[in-house]
Parts: sequence; structure tokens; C-alpha cells
Amino acid sequence: MYVLDSSAFIHDFHTTAQTATIPLVREELEDESAYRYDAMEGSGMYIHIPDDDTIEKVNRAARESGDLEVLSETDVRLVAASFELDGTLVTDDYAMQNVAEKLSVDVEVIAREGIDEQRHWLYQCQGCGREFEEHKERCPICGTDLARKNPS
Repeated sequence: MYVLDSSAFIHDFHTTAQTATIPLVREELEDESAYRYDAMEGSGMYIHIPDDDTIEKVNRAARESGDLEVLSETDVRLVAASFELDGTLVTDDYAMQNVAEKLSVDVEVIAREGIDEQRHWLYQCQGCGREFEEHKERCPICGTDLARKNPS
């Protein structure tokens, strides 16, 4: 089963396999992509609402990988739906791919190349340069904003 992100509808993803998505995806779509969603729903696409426990599991994985602050509620719920349905997540979103990888959820990309490796992001102070593993708004040492930093 393929679990479709909004990019699947935007890029007119086609498959003969069973598909699923979540209601929040519809809210992100407009014009032709919204019509594609409606047509697929009308032809049997499964609309799934993930459990709160699974959503929390995805939030924990995203927090550990450093992706939580860039994921929307829709993104988290799509990864959760893919996990619960043992489906393949169809998305071009790198942060979603990273969290899906952490949870052993298969991913298929559409218009971009997929991730090559899982990342655990660091946060660097823009003032003093110290690095932190957990996201904070400001550096606890000097009070300057932190920025997400690629660990490699």
C-alpha cells in the first residue's frame, strides 16, 4: 500500500496498488491536485487517521533525529499512517524521509532524489558557536539563536 503525501497529488503520482492518505493532506491541496485527491478518494483510496500513540512515537523519533521543528502536523501524521499501515510513504520531503528511515518505514520519492543516509541534526549557536544535540530557541550559554546544522 502506498501512503500519499501532498506531493503525490501535485506531481500526479500513478499506481495500480492500493493507496491511502490522511484528511489533512486535502487541506494542503488546491486546483488540479485537489481534484486528483477527490477523484482518488471517490475511487477507493483509503483515508486513515493514525492513533495518538503512534503519533507520539513519530514525534519522539523526529525529536531524536532533529527533524521535529521542520515537520508539520500533517507530516507527522503521514509518517504515523505509513507506520501503522505498514505502507510505503510517497513523499519528496527530506525530513519525512529521515524520520521514516528511523522508524523503518519504506519511502518512494517522486520528483527529487531520496535521502542517501539518515541524519541526526545538531544545533549550533550563531553567537558563541557551541553545538547542542537538542533543539532550543536560544543558546543557554550566551542567549543567541540556534541554527540547525548538518552533522557531516
